[in-house]
Amino acid sequence: MYMVWLGTALVVMKWLEIGPVADLSWWWTLAPLGIALAWFEGVEKLFGRDRRQVEMADFEKQARERVAQTFKVPGKR
Repeated sequence: MYMVWLGTALVVMKWLEIGPVADLSWWWTLAPLGIALAWFEGVEKLFGRDRRQVEMADFEKQARERVAQTFKVPGKR
């Protein structure tokens, strides 16, 4: 996510011609966004990190439901 923020900041700085970024090539300016794309579309899927995040979210939802079921107030729905 840091690369997305860095890429966005560089694009805005390049577009507004701020500081030394104005003299950089667009390739260098857009490189962090390309790295972020490769990370989110390639590396995370390669190592299954995206599946683990979904599984962890399901686990947390089940835990919340168990706690709510355990501590529900009698007489209330």
